[in-house]
Amino acid sequence: MKPDTKSAQVLDIISTAEAGTLSGLLKCRIERTPDSPAFQQYDRKQKRWVTYCWQEIGKRVAQWQQGMKRESLVPGDRVAILLANSIEWVCFEQAALALGLVVVPLYTWDSPENIAYLLKDSGSRLLLTGTVEQWLKLVPHAASFPQLNKVICLEDTPPAKSPALVTESMSTWLPDDGGEIHIHGAGPDSLATIVYTSGTTGPPKGVMLSHKNILWNAEAILKVIPCYPTDILLSFLPLSHTFERTVGYYTPMMAGCSIAYSRSMEKLVEDLQTIRPTIIISVPRIFEKVYAKVRKQLQNKSSVARWLFQLTLDTGWRHFEAAQGRAPASPFREQLLWPLLQRIVAAKILNRLGGRIRFAVSGGAPLQEAVSRFFLSLGLPLIQGYGLTEAAPVVSANTPEHNVPASVGPPLPDVQCRIGHENELLVKSPGLMSGYWNLVDKSREAIDSEGWLHTGDVVEIKNSDIHIRGRLKEIIVTSTGEKVPPADLEMTIGGDPLFDHVMVIGEGMPYLVALLVLDRSPWEELAEKYGLDAADASSLQAPASRKAVVEKLQGLLHEFPGNARIRKVGLLLDDWSIENGLLTPTLKLKRGEIKTRYAETIKELYKGHDVLL
Repeated sequence: MKPDTKSAQVLDIISTAEAGTLSGLLKCRIERTPDSPAFQQYDRKQKRWVTYCWQEIGKRVAQWQQGMKRESLVPGDRVAILLANSIEWVCFEQAALALGLVVVPLYTWDSPENIAYLLKDSGSRLLLTGTVEQWLKLVPHAASFPQLNKVICLEDTPPAKSPALVTESMSTWLPDDGGEIHIHGAGPDSLATIVYTSGTTGPPKGVMLSHKNILWNAEAILKVIPCYPTDILLSFLPLSHTFERTVGYYTPMMAGCSIAYSRSMEKLVEDLQTIRPTIIISVPRIFEKVYAKVRKQLQNKSSVARWLFQLTLDTGWRHFEAAQGRAPASPFREQLLWPLLQRIVAAKILNRLGGRIRFAVSGGAPLQEAVSRFFLSLGLPLIQGYGLTEAAPVVSANTPEHNVPASVGPPLPDVQCRIGHENELLVKSPGLMSGYWNLVDKSREAIDSEGWLHTGDVVEIKNSDIHIRGRLKEIIVTSTGEKVPPADLEMTIGGDPLFDHVMVIGEGMPYLVALLVLDRSPWEELAEKYGLDAADASSLQAPASRKAVVEKLQGLLHEFPGNARIRKVGLLLDDWSIENGLLTPTLKLKRGEIKTRYAETIKELYKGHDVLL
């Protein structure tokens, strides 16, 4: 099925001025389209998807609000959510915002120690959890967050081993009837939420965002990437992250779209087929995995099939470039060849995403240009953007009409950008945070006296488009004084199906090395080729396997300068995940944690400062 054309769509955007606050946004949406579909969620008891209209959501928010009113909370108090994406997440948050409370989102897979730290630092007084198990893991740390007065659990059975005075199941806590939503008199500049950064470079910092910060950002996005009431967004990134919360929740609400909450990452492929969304928002890792899987499957196809697929990519790319005005159009390609290849080749892959994606958004981390080109060549309008929590979060974005896949697009309307010392991107916008919670000095470091946010990202700006070159703190300076941004190297290496995760190391050392987590299936093929037992961990250390990998890296990195040569590799089959603390919620590397975890491996790679090849 082809996506709807703009000519068939009618915008229904609620402006920032009309909404006033995030709770005002919901109120306006309910008044405008009370019976329109708002959310879809899978009911595990009924074993079916259930659709909720905006009016139904309003009634549920009122129930949550009545429950909160009994907790002696006052405007400005912090309340925390430790819950997977769901209408309960939305209702709790909206009820809190309407009472002038400050919402603190938490990650369900975070460690109990870190969650305890965030509850203590924020001084949260009320906590919503999804399961009994989540709360029981926090009980041993309860003394560290004494301000927490009540824990509500979605599960019906309250935790038997937890302090009974502070726990209650949702079924007993939630009133039967909430009446009407009461909107507290908070203004647009009032603090709405404290969002803690993922802590890649130290302890998490609480970013303070106002209602206006977020509303302005959502409206600015819609000015360059229109969304329509007929759009359906499948949400699978955590609402705890500002990227998903602003782009995948408030923005659709502002535009009147409906949102479906995926059951889990394991069920994502099935949910895509069921919901058939017109919009998806993802981090690069998801697109990279699809790309690597398709490339691997092609290896087992006939030479004719591989030729046909490559013809599709080449033709699709020329079609895309012509549509962007960067290449001449060809009547033969536009009218005959591309439509045919699109139907018999490209559609088979895009149908896995539901078959009617109007556009897909990648954000949260840089996307490999090769991956972006791959999907664009198949006819998927994949657009990349850039932002950070401190900016609520989107700073720039490509659009379907202006899409430069090597860039993250031009700044949004009313966003000012300039390049500072060491090519660091500096940003001014109405979305900038008021500062970090309880960290005055860190706030002054982040936003200077002239109001510029120092992003920490090294960039180049070409024809108004921002090109990310790496993180300022992540640039490797070798002992010879060479400066190497690792991100481009890691993205290029990670594009090969053999590698699941990549981290380049070399700060203060004479040469670069890499920790490489191998994908098990390609590793088994490589091991068999060299007569090694893939199940034997010692095979990873065999000279043959290490030499083969280094030679592969030389081929992948042949266009990089000599100082970017990888001299040694540490081969691993470990799982780098959010759960074990090695990846952030947007699947970025936690470099410090990885270096600590593999300190002995790294030490061995630099033993004697010798060179492998």
